[in-house]
Amino acid sequence: MLKNYVTEFIGTFFLALTVGMTVTSGTAFAPLAIGSSLMIMVYMGGPISGGHFNPAVSLAVFLRGKLPGKEVAPYMAAQVLGAFVASFAVHYLSGQSFAPNPGADIVWQQSLLAEFLFTFALALVVLNTATSSKSAGNSYFGLAIGFTVVVGALAVGGISGGAFNPAIGTGPALARYLFDGAPPVNMWIHIVGPFLGGAAAAYVFKFQNPGD
Repeated sequence: MLKNYVTEFIGTFFLALTVGMTVTSGTAFAPLAIGSSLMIMVYMGGPISGGHFNPAVSLAVFLRGKLPGKEVAPYMAAQVLGAFVASFAVHYLSGQSFAPNPGADIVWQQSLLAEFLFTFALALVVLNTATSSKSAGNSYFGLAIGFTVVVGALAVGGISGGAFNPAIGTGPALARYLFDGAPPVNMWIHIVGPFLGGAAAAYVFKFQNPGD
């Protein structure tokens, strides 16, 4: 439904806006701000669209059986569009472009593994706190989801760039190419790693929760 897609756009927009503004400012509190942004947007959008704001999470929720197949592509499109539009807002406000990038002297295998691991953790937390019948009606799901991103960003942000989200990996990278002509050579890492992590989380959830 349209309200779901608009909600996914809004939530991903503010997540990407927070990523861009904190990263370009160089603040040491970027991981906390980014995780908090996701948390508040999840509380905003959870009752409407499920509050995914991440194509890898949408894939996990679909494989878990809580998102109809016909909704997957529109959800992902809304999320990528939200991140892409947010990149223009960041450029206008800060005069800079941004995109997640691996750290210096980091090989692609390390970045790919980092993206896989913490997207797996993020998606598994989402599935167990926001879609499981065992945790239905809880009030902590947004906090758990947001702080998973904080942990991931602090732990491996310097290795992979800490996207854990194909929308954050693609929208800003494409916008930066338009602004600066920088080829998005590392974009595939922030697509493949998170999607593999989200898919793995769905099957682990099914193992953890047989019959749910």
